[in-house]
Amino acid sequence: MAGFKEQLQHDAAACDAVLRQLIAETKGPANRLLKAMQYAVFNGGKRMRAALVLGASRMARGDDGDAVASKGALRAAAAIECLHAYSLVHDDLPAMDDADMRRGKPSCHKVFGDATAILAGDALQTMAFEILAGAATHNDAAIRIRLVAQLAGASGLAGMAGGQMLDLEAETRPFNLAETSEMQMMKTGALISCAVISGGIVGGADDQLLAAQAAYAKHLGLAFQIADDLLDYDGDSALLGKPAGQDAARGKAGFVALMGGDAAAVEAKRLIDEANDALAPWQGAGEYMQELAIFAITRKT
Repeated sequence: MAGFKEQLQHDAAACDAVLRQLIAETKGPANRLLKAMQYAVFNGGKRMRAALVLGASRMARGDDGDAVASKGALRAAAAIECLHAYSLVHDDLPAMDDADMRRGKPSCHKVFGDATAILAGDALQTMAFEILAGAATHNDAAIRIRLVAQLAGASGLAGMAGGQMLDLEAETRPFNLAETSEMQMMKTGALISCAVISGGIVGGADDQLLAAQAAYAKHLGLAFQIADDLLDYDGDSALLGKPAGQDAARGKAGFVALMGGDAAAVEAKRLIDEANDALAPWQGAGEYMQELAIFAITRKT
């Protein structure tokens, strides 16, 4: 079986290959929009959400890391990466986080302009649902409906969009720790949870495993955001994926500001331990997912 670093790279490459194929198959005369979509999707990310889909699917299928990922799991991973890319494009816009750089490259709106960037985000969001609804994702329409419903719930009012709204409100009034946790579980945690649960669904997980994966994902999502806050506080733009220090400068609610750096780091570690404990009964089958959880707070392989 491949080591963690090799498996993570393999999952990212497999997801990228599917994304390139899906985008190449996208039809329409608006070539500038297609280029903006490609720019947003292939921006140097580590494809952690894709890895969560594929790892959870392998757990459900009983595959080891060297097994060829199922077509359905790869399409689900690609769909979630499209949704994630859309969120980053819109987050970077002047009306939102106003970020000029993303992973060492100019943000989509700095290259293509605000209007095209907005449309690229719109197109990537709808493409995500088109991928999941396609018959190639799973031969059972009921499974496809479950995947679509998972992503819709994670990205709408009760998920990522609602969390982003609360994030904007947090610039205008102080948020306490409970409010900050709720906001981040919606803004960041919902899509991470969706990735894990979608992998379990497409892999055929039973109710017991799905419940364990959901518990794992809930703790992981919050730990991931605390790690982001620590990276922003420490000024580590390379690992953060965007310019560090911006959240603090904008007065955004953050775990470091509310808890202090040391306490936030301890809490992130506690949450990762809780996440990994949820998968402990599956022992070797959950090892990759457990290492992904540790990677989420260290960002180092």
